[in-house]
Amino acid sequence: MTSETLWYANRATGAVTLVLFTVVVLLGIAVRLRGRIPGLPRFGTVSLHRTLSLSATAFLAAHIAVAVLDGYVNITAVDAVVPFLSDYQPLWLGLGTVAFDLLLAVVVTSLLRERLGHRTWRAVHWLAYASWPVALVHGIGIGTDTGTDWMTWLTVSCVAAVVAAFGLRVTHSVRLNRRTPAALLRTAEGA
Repeated sequence: MTSETLWYANRATGAVTLVLFTVVVLLGIAVRLRGRIPGLPRFGTVSLHRTLSLSATAFLAAHIAVAVLDGYVNITAVDAVVPFLSDYQPLWLGLGTVAFDLLLAVVVTSLLRERLGHRTWRAVHWLAYASWPVALVHGIGIGTDTGTDWMTWLTVSCVAAVVAAFGLRVTHSVRLNRRTPAALLRTAEGA
């Protein structure tokens, strides 16, 4: 494979990974809000979230592998897991590594969810909320397509979707927390 092919593959897998993880975050919020995708039962939304999470992780693995294989810049396998060591753009690459490490914790604990218990899994799963924006900043800082029209629109669209979904999530939590125990009891009795 030529260096040019690897460079295009790295760009493509980075962009696809951004889109997939954006959809994963949106589905995760939908699952938490007990939302459904039209035409799918609730468990279908959960299943889609899990399946796309694994697909996005596979694209991320490809993105990292291509970056390591491409000889144009010197990125090692160690640089992919230990942040801020690389000689090549240490801040931006380091942020990508931090996002990857956070995501790795989420994936591993999700695969071991039954053994860890719900509370532990849930606490670690919150790292996904940190991983996404760190990865986004990594892409903006190191991406060679940053500033092109198509990448700007893709990034803005992903950010807008996540901010809107996160706003719904926060609004939903605030509404639930404002309910008094008496109001909760009346709601339960009326149901």
